[in-house]
Amino acid sequence: MIVVKTGGSRGINLDYVLEDIARQTEPLVLVHGASDELNQISEQLGKPPRMVTSPSGYTSRVTDPETLDIFTMVYCGKRNTRIVEKLQQLGVNAVGLSGVDGRLLEGRRKPNIRIVEDGRTKILRDDYTGRIEKANVSLLTTLLDQGYLPVVSPPAISYEGEVINVDGDRAAAVIADALGAARLVILSNTPGFLEDADDESTLIPRISRDGIDEAIATHARDRMKKKLLGAKEALEVGVGQVILGDGRIPEPVTAALRGSGTVIG
Repeated sequence: MIVVKTGGSRGINLDYVLEDIARQTEPLVLVHGASDELNQISEQLGKPPRMVTSPSGYTSRVTDPETLDIFTMVYCGKRNTRIVEKLQQLGVNAVGLSGVDGRLLEGRRKPNIRIVEDGRTKILRDDYTGRIEKANVSLLTTLLDQGYLPVVSPPAISYEGEVINVDGDRAAAVIADALGAARLVILSNTPGFLEDADDESTLIPRISRDGIDEAIATHARDRMKKKLLGAKEALEVGVGQVILGDGRIPEPVTAALRGSGTVIG
């Protein structure tokens, strides 16, 4: 069992990713993002994205009700449907799902979050972000047993039945745990984890389980912090290996499974 998470940042070649997924022979679940497209459409709709930073240094999107509507439109609508369409063209019987469908991804809403802005710690209220805590594994296994390839996007659903914006990398980690996946592949627009985020020649090919916290503290920036955190959580619950791979190259999943990128674990 493999879980693949493909990011939504600019530069990722989605055609390469999906063509390679169509070649895989092991059971597979695909989790996807759409952050760059969300930013573009938010701008076009007159609702520019607002990003904030937590006291611990993690960046997230402010998700008020209007932003949540745009988020679901882009992630669950346009991007998810187009990915399923492409996989169907490649001969893969894919099924598109959001974390809300069948309570696939459940977690807790964080209506009040602490942020650092202009050097001051503030409380942001009435936000619709949350943290995933579990995946409905029976829904996924039912689909997999019938030969379907699940294509999953955030958002998730809270225990109170509210739609919540959640991190896609952590969603992939929770799904990998629920399915007992041997490997989790996280594809982004870099060769892997870089010692210097601005220099692709500084790829770190391997990080031990014990070295993840140090890597987060010393070298990780922006989205890479959450990717490493997702990797850490996946390994802690029993996923055998996490690979941070390059989503810009041909056969990116195959390359990652062969050890290209950054292998964690």
